[in-house]
Amino acid sequence: MDKVGIDLEDIFRKKMGESSMKAIRITRRDFLNLGGFVLGGYLSHQLLPKVGSFEFPEAERLGRVAVGMIERKVRPDIDSQTTDILYQDAVVPWLREVVGRNPNRITQRWVETPDGYIWSPYLQPVRNQPNSPVLSLPDTSLGGGMWAEVTVPWVDLILENPPARSPWLESTDTPRLYYSQILWIDQIKTDNEGNHWCRVNERYGYGDRFWAAAEAFRQITSDEVALIKTGAEEKRIYVNVSDQTLACFEGKSEVYFCRISTGAKFDAYGNKVYKWATPLGPHPIWRKLISLHMSGGTTGGGYDLPGIGWTSLFAGNGVAIHSTFWHNNFGVPMSHGCVNARPQDAKWIFQWVEPMVPLDPGDVTVSMPGGTIVEVIED
Repeated sequence: MDKVGIDLEDIFRKKMGESSMKAIRITRRDFLNLGGFVLGGYLSHQLLPKVGSFEFPEAERLGRVAVGMIERKVRPDIDSQTTDILYQDAVVPWLREVVGRNPNRITQRWVETPDGYIWSPYLQPVRNQPNSPVLSLPDTSLGGGMWAEVTVPWVDLILENPPARSPWLESTDTPRLYYSQILWIDQIKTDNEGNHWCRVNERYGYGDRFWAAAEAFRQITSDEVALIKTGAEEKRIYVNVSDQTLACFEGKSEVYFCRISTGAKFDAYGNKVYKWATPLGPHPIWRKLISLHMSGGTTGGGYDLPGIGWTSLFAGNGVAIHSTFWHNNFGVPMSHGCVNARPQDAKWIFQWVEPMVPLDPGDVTVSMPGGTIVEVIED
């Protein structure tokens, strides 16, 4: 583990100039509290707060606002009085989920908070579980590194190697990782304040490298990717695009069931988009990855998402069952063709379907006839 012990403010002044320091109006104490650090002789233009500098609500269950803006209501009814406005990444206590009213929408679930009700599709279920930092990385076939899951509502990032390359970075001034995302960590450093940092280096991304507070990450273990042994001669998954459900069968016995979101039927403008439909028919799983950077589509209808965990590819070049952190609208078509699942559901499915994926390297491709069959049906 490297030690970073450099006068950060002095380097920052040299890199940005006195005028820039005055423009951002930051005191030395504020600067040190932000926990910025120098890596490889370059100080990022962004300053990274550590996990502990943000006080997420003290509750076992939390919700993160996953859209630009939401209204919190007095009652679980879209027409009831608005108590306040919450913006993206606001975190609130999640007391319970109730059935309410939102006409012309499929989902009628609402989340009760201490100050009112929020329509549940807009709220990502999260927890705040900081970790003891990992101080050394295991040796792997990819060099020193580990797969790690974000276990806090969100953590800010520093881009180590600007300019930004990934499309998702173009739409934000505050790049963050969110609860349940899984990334490859390949370096750990300590700054002169004793804070620990992890370097995120996506294996299948655009080449962007980030630094983030180490407490935000939990190391993935080999037990989490081990195949669930059942002794069943036949395993099969049924994805019902009409009901928006997924069921796992061992022979004739159903062993797992969950709500999912398949390909969306309409784009943001209300136009039908058949190209986003999840392909019907039987498809064998042909590749599994612990984490994958997913991108595609076009301007206005495209997507670019890093750290997609528990990915099981089964059709075409990129249709998969995978973990989803950007919405909570399961039971409604939402995707560009994939099968969106809650993180805990995607993880169970990942461990159940064949083939098995070793922790090192966390990626396996199987030749035809492939692994477990995914049968996509429509009633």
